[in-house]
Amino acid sequence: MKKLAVFDLDGTLFDTKDVNFSAYSKAFEDLGYKESIDYRYYCDYCNGTSYKDFIPKILGTVSKDSLEAIHRRKMELYPSFLGKARMNEGLFSLIRAIRGEYTVALATTASRQNVFDILERFSVRDCFDIFVTKEDVMKVKPDPECFIKAMEKAGAGKEDTIIFEDSETGLLAAKASGADYLRVYGYN
Repeated sequence: MKKLAVFDLDGTLFDTKDVNFSAYSKAFEDLGYKESIDYRYYCDYCNGTSYKDFIPKILGTVSKDSLEAIHRRKMELYPSFLGKARMNEGLFSLIRAIRGEYTVALATTASRQNVFDILERFSVRDCFDIFVTKEDVMKVKPDPECFIKAMEKAGAGKEDTIIFEDSETGLLAAKASGADYLRVYGYN
């Protein structure tokens, strides 16, 4: 059985809170919302959670169409703020060291476009053998679906898999997958 190392994106491989905060703030502005997102509030309560959960807490009642319009605009703006991202050099050194002995997967509930935008910006797309993104799953973390899909794609069992995660939600998903997991600090 092949060994598998699975890495989360936001808060694990990259600190993207400033990227996402800036993109959401600009999306609110572009779409004419008077409410703004407080940076500290975003970092403490929104970063790493679904836009479907935190945007209504900021705006109050918001239609599904408006919610999706904000998110679409945020995704359009995301690449323009990638200069604010910070790469976890230590984890990328680890990935380079284990390549060959491990299949390396990226499993996230971020969009495929955002994933490839940041990986290409930092020239690290080729570090990964497998990608599982929001478009590949029906359920988001804390459901373990993204990690289980990575294991299936790699042909690896949970006993041969290690997951690197940062958030409480992601750690719950990692634990539920049955694989071993490590918590990453300092990038969220």
